[in-house]
Amino acid sequence: MKLAVPESVIRWRGVLIGVLLVSANGSVQAAAPQSLSSPDGRLEVRIEAGDRLRWSLLLRGQPQLQDATLSLTVDQETLGLAPRLSAARRQSVEHEIEVPVPRRAARLRERYNELRLEMRGGYAVIFRAYDEGVAYRFETALPASAVKVRSEEVGLRFAGEGQAYYPQEESFFSHNERHYLRLPLKDIAETQIASLPAVVELAGGIKIALAESDVEDYPGLWLRGTKGNGLAGTFPPYPLEERLERDRDYRVTKAAEYIALTRGHRRYPWRVFGLAEKDEDLLTNSLVYLLARPSAVGDTSWIRPGKVAWDWWNANNLYGVDFKAGLNTETYKYYIDFASHYGIEYVILDEGWYPLGDLLKVVPTIDMETLLAYAKERNVGLILWVVWKTLDDQFEAVLDKFEKWGVKGLKIDFMQRDDQKLMNFYERTCREAAKRKLLVDFHGAIRPALMTRTWPNLLTTEGVLGLEHSKWSANSDPQHAVTLPFTRLFAGPMDYTPGAMRNAARKSFVPVFDQPMSLGTRCQQLAMYVVYESPLQMLADTPSSYLRESEIMEFLGPVPTVWEETRVLAAKMGSYVAVARRRGRDWWVGAMTDESARDLELDLSFLPPGRFGLDSYQDGVNAGHWASDYKRVKGEVDRTTTLKVGLAEGGGFAARLSPLP
Repeated sequence: MKLAVPESVIRWRGVLIGVLLVSANGSVQAAAPQSLSSPDGRLEVRIEAGDRLRWSLLLRGQPQLQDATLSLTVDQETLGLAPRLSAARRQSVEHEIEVPVPRRAARLRERYNELRLEMRGGYAVIFRAYDEGVAYRFETALPASAVKVRSEEVGLRFAGEGQAYYPQEESFFSHNERHYLRLPLKDIAETQIASLPAVVELAGGIKIALAESDVEDYPGLWLRGTKGNGLAGTFPPYPLEERLERDRDYRVTKAAEYIALTRGHRRYPWRVFGLAEKDEDLLTNSLVYLLARPSAVGDTSWIRPGKVAWDWWNANNLYGVDFKAGLNTETYKYYIDFASHYGIEYVILDEGWYPLGDLLKVVPTIDMETLLAYAKERNVGLILWVVWKTLDDQFEAVLDKFEKWGVKGLKIDFMQRDDQKLMNFYERTCREAAKRKLLVDFHGAIRPALMTRTWPNLLTTEGVLGLEHSKWSANSDPQHAVTLPFTRLFAGPMDYTPGAMRNAARKSFVPVFDQPMSLGTRCQQLAMYVVYESPLQMLADTPSSYLRESEIMEFLGPVPTVWEETRVLAAKMGSYVAVARRRGRDWWVGAMTDESARDLELDLSFLPPGRFGLDSYQDGVNAGHWASDYKRVKGEVDRTTTLKVGLAEGGGFAARLSPLP
């Protein structure tokens, strides 16, 4: 007997919901293939529930992913094999989200169509199609209160040959500080693993950014090759035994044959696929943020983004002072005075302020209470660096002491893992820090970047091959610098730590640990403050140098770290990037190039009516070989202006546009 399958539709608070009614025996007729389109109709997801769950992604009718597979093995059962569909429920959502710490926009539009496939056996798979890409996740409602997740299958097959921007790793124990290698998919071996995000380039320049979101009580997703036109997911296993080396390298020495111990009734992480027809679309894609859980912090009014005077990169190299610089009270008073003078919100005390292994003590050369009082008088907050394992060992006592001291935040370092135990540490730290009104900056891992919507007190994360590498290598080069906005920043805010005042071209660059320089021009360093998103943004060089660069500080002092609006002006992945961002009525522009000199034409038609004063910093005529050379150019522009910008090798451009009376 053939049953008709009517669709009942209801509308509730602007959400369109459709439910496919099921037959008496609990199965949708013939388990017909399901289809889900993005609101603008460009993207289509096709799902088949035959012998196993498979899905494909089409752009304007052309396949981009074909017969991708997904499954979840919980205890002894694999969910997704021989699926029995009991209901298919649809909804459409369109609303705006207010962003308490606006990385690129104060409000984000969220618009998607969703298909929830409910399966017999106590699980469901949810697909969402946005205009910007697609995502899926598992949900389980299993009777057991505790289960072992033995594996999760993320099997990706791309249509045709492709190239991957692949942050290849050596092992699951990693700081996630990698170049994005451009590799043919077919050349990536099964043993070559990579952290996320990665970006796959297909025919016609179409790019798919691979990421995840809402990772809670679960390990992070990694990728591996398949020796074909695909990639597969892999996960760090659950740690059974660990060994501490020094105070910071807490390595897994024995691992389980499963990846998570978790609840039987739960939602699993989103698997995210951001699709960009043009490179510039990657720069404004907010899928990772939109798919994360909403803020778990009720009152966010105390969260204060800003810039940070940082000591470690410049090795406390103060000069022109009448005291011996180092890890002492006088040095940090100097940092505080510098920060106060330029309205910089914070100073970090990095490694050395406490005797390693005990966060409840302070080294004798630093009077912490004096520094805290001195900073408070000058409206500067102190952020303290900690090793994660020491913090974990002394957790409640340390956080309570920091709260009592009036510390404003923590920079937490050396996790180097994202197995389930560490993911839970990130979550617990953000939660307990928020209770004490403490900001958080995670280094030594990338996964916390996914958590910034849920925990807005988590302002930034590292997990990037950043400027610090210039202390020992030439790895943080201009080509890498103009690849990061399209790759690493897809996951979330990035603590690259720009601001070098010693700048060098390739032929004259030398890594010097205690007196470092940047590879690229002075103006490229300035442009990073606009191009790179980080609500907590470092000034990496010594205050002594900044104080002698008054023109530079007229840009670095006021440049914001959070933005109400973003426009992409020019973009080619790995070659150049130019963006404009608005805070209040002012617009700020940043442009960067790889090691090829080039001219860009920047269309200012995004400006509102009226005249704007232009205050710009441009590569000097000799910046190609003397990278610190720059010129400051002022003028007037309006929405009819096209700025012609010349960028030197490894060069940059930075400007502030302010409305004129």
